[in-house]
Amino acid sequence: MKESFSYTVKEYCGGEFKDKEISSILEVPLTINLNGREVVTLLTTARYPDYLAVGFLKSDAYISTRDQITDLKITEHDDRIIADISTSHDPWKGRVLEYSITSGCGKGTNFGRNVSTISKRTITSELTVTPDQILTHANELHSRSTLYNKTRGCHNSSLCTPEEMLYFREDIGRHNAIDMIVGQCFLENVPTDGKMIVSTGRVASEILLKAVRIGVPILASTAVATSFSVELARKIGITLVGNISKTGFWVYNDQGRIKGL
Repeated sequence: MKESFSYTVKEYCGGEFKDKEISSILEVPLTINLNGREVVTLLTTARYPDYLAVGFLKSDAYISTRDQITDLKITEHDDRIIADISTSHDPWKGRVLEYSITSGCGKGTNFGRNVSTISKRTITSELTVTPDQILTHANELHSRSTLYNKTRGCHNSSLCTPEEMLYFREDIGRHNAIDMIVGQCFLENVPTDGKMIVSTGRVASEILLKAVRIGVPILASTAVATSFSVELARKIGITLVGNISKTGFWVYNDQGRIKGL
């Protein structure tokens, strides 16, 4: 599928209207079926649907280990993408489906259960990072976002060590961008603990929970954090950084992981 479409719009600038050619990012539904049962439909750019589908299921605790997946099939249709995933276990056992509308305007499942379960965890990683490394990763995040520069319509996310950006993904939703990374690491057996996530977009509680679920001790964003995510970060012990600019950032919580603080 194409990742963007061109349109002629009217731009008001300098006191007058002019024709302007713009690129608009693709938005397509991705329906995730698990063992023949629909879980959710996400809106996405259609990039890496396999990583996104698996990442969503991992982030929402439908699957926990790679060997549980017995089949993964992606089918593209004219107006949507279907991900059919089969597992060796019963992912529905013990689940009471409670749907919530997240701050990303998407449907989340079992949000209350996720918060209750994950908030009992404690992040104890000894990973450390310098302020300059945080700023460098945020700058690279922007420079690598060709889709954002073209359309102004997506978020970016990355998985990093202090020295290197390992994975970079972009999508119309910040949740999707992170889930793509979660899914890729899950399918390729790449450890995520001891790494850091650097992303764009507001850090709401569901974003923080995704990071905690995969054992990431440092979560940083160019945008701000909500009060609930700050409280959770302080309770769980995850280092939370926000409002990253070219020269600085805010530290909402730190466990001695940011050098010099």
